[in-house]
Amino acid sequence: MRHRIQELGESNIIGKKVTERRNELNIKQKDLLAMLQVKGIDINSSSLSKLEGQVRSVSDYELKAIAEVLEIDVKDLLN
Repeated sequence: MRHRIQELGESNIIGKKVTERRNELNIKQKDLLAMLQVKGIDINSSSLSKLEGQVRSVSDYELKAIAEVLEIDVKDLLN
């Protein structure tokens, strides 16, 4: 696993928690992408990386799908 070189941005508040939860579940980014695509969320690897780095905003549809595939409550991602 590569470590983030850049500091986290300020475009969303869930990126760090998405990364932490994904790592807890031992899910690779490419696998998370596939899981999201099954849910109808069309996101590429660059966009996911930016989301996790908090340099890209997150839509409500993406937030809901991410919470579902990571088996975490939306509230926990937002806190």
